[in-house]
Amino acid sequence: MATATATRGSTARTPKPRPPKKRSFKPRTLVITAVAWLLAALFLAPYLEMVVTALRPKNELRDRTYLPQNFEWSNFIEVWKESELGQNLQVTLLVAGGATLLVLLVSLPAAYYTARMRFRGRKLFLLLVLVTQMFQPTALLVGLYREFHQLGMLNSVWTLIFTNAAFNLAFAVWILTAYISSIPPELEEAAMVDGASRFGAMVKVTLPLALPGVVTAVIFTFITSWNEFVMGLTLTTEPDKQPLTVGINNFIGAYTVEWNYLFAASVVAIVPVIVLFAFIERHVVSGLTAGSVK
Repeated sequence: MATATATRGSTARTPKPRPPKKRSFKPRTLVITAVAWLLAALFLAPYLEMVVTALRPKNELRDRTYLPQNFEWSNFIEVWKESELGQNLQVTLLVAGGATLLVLLVSLPAAYYTARMRFRGRKLFLLLVLVTQMFQPTALLVGLYREFHQLGMLNSVWTLIFTNAAFNLAFAVWILTAYISSIPPELEEAAMVDGASRFGAMVKVTLPLALPGVVTAVIFTFITSWNEFVMGLTLTTEPDKQPLTVGINNFIGAYTVEWNYLFAASVVAIVPVIVLFAFIERHVVSGLTAGSVK
């Protein structure tokens, strides 16, 4: 009898499942969504046109139809075989990767020391780092060309690596300094109390916490070095030593432009950057807000 009563009581106390709520869309949400899709379509339209033109046969380049009658997939094979695109891609990968690595090796110690140590001239140092961002690479083009010409370093991958690293170093130092400053130094002090050295505390404690800022510096340096054109055009003259941006420009002749090959090479050039951004996209937003909140 007691068991039956308990069963009834437990049955009575069991809450009834609530029906799922119907999702209601407000007019404001619908308008914002429609505007977002419209803006996305406007930004993606040039890339779609680039892909379509890359697949267009040569005899249909002047047709008014948006889509070609036949898709010429061999354009990608021909542009790879008949040009130095493979060597240009290899040079660009070496330059972008080398410049990014060099920037990290220099900017991380500089940013850590600036963020943790209160030395004389610290504000002046940060101001000079910021001022260097005001110099355009084209303004220093003649001087850089004469310098590397006297050193015999024209048509060299190392020349492009040093140049791109120099122009991206200031941004990396600035953003990493702001991010490391937002990390409490007490965390490092606790690690040093447990026996870690200053370097060990920086590597094991600070760098993992500063990963979003490091990723932002990496992607900014890599993409800027990948898209660099003026220095690559000036400091390299041999076709197989030129970066990808200069190699793509070679499809533009004095009287004709091979649009199908030009856009096919452009598609090849943007794929590695898209893949890189897809892998580290989740770190970019938090890295761009580095140091904004303490």
